[in-house]
Amino acid sequence: MKKLFIILLLATMAFNRIKKVEKQVHATVYHAVPEQTNSDPGHTAFMYKLDLNNPYKHRIIAVSRDLLIEYPNGTKVMVTGTGYDGIYTVRDKMGKWSRHRGKITNSIDILINKGMKLGKWKKAKIRKL
Repeated sequence: MKKLFIILLLATMAFNRIKKVEKQVHATVYHAVPEQTNSDPGHTAFMYKLDLNNPYKHRIIAVSRDLLIEYPNGTKVMVTGTGYDGIYTVRDKMGKWSRHRGKITNSIDILINKGMKLGKWKKAKIRKL
């Protein structure tokens, strides 16, 4: 019985990797400025160097810390259900807490340029590529 359970568990994990499961997340946007990042807005938390004249060109998302195991630094994802749908790379991680939302979980932030339209989407989706 134990062997059967292990086989089923491994088969399920393999199937989920093949079909590349979509995950529903809360999505927002952020700018590369000290008020929204840290004292060094030119680098992400993973020390990825940004072009501060056009940070959106990097197509970067930050993920909440609970998502880092499934979506580590460098993971390519498809983001849908936002005003900025498309392919992005995880190159940043979000802080642990928000003064507006409390503990941040199951969330992504899309890095955009100043002057681009702000947005918040409660039912966005991400899928590994």
